Amino acid sequence: MIHRYSNETQTRWNHGEFQVQLLPAGSTRPMGFCDGSDEDLAELQSMAEAEGADEMVITRKRLKTGREIWTLGSQG
Repeated sequence: MIHRYSNETQTRWNHGEFQVQLLPAGSTRPMGFCDGSDEDLAELQSMAEAEGADEMVITRKRLKTGREIWTLGSQG
C-alpha cells in the first residue's frame, strides 16, 4: 500500500516503519512511502498509467540501513 506524504508518514519513515521512500524525479520532497511489495509496484504502475505515462521508470538506491529510495520517472 502506498502511503501519501504527510508529516505523520515522514515521521514513520524516520522511525524505520517503511522500507521504501518514493521520490518523484526532479523533486526533493517524497510523494509517499511503501514497503516495496509487488502490490506496491502494481499500484505505482496503475498511477503512472492513469497519468498517461507510457512506461514507468524506477531508479532504486539502497541505503546503509537496507531501506531504499525509489526515484520515479516516466517515458512518454
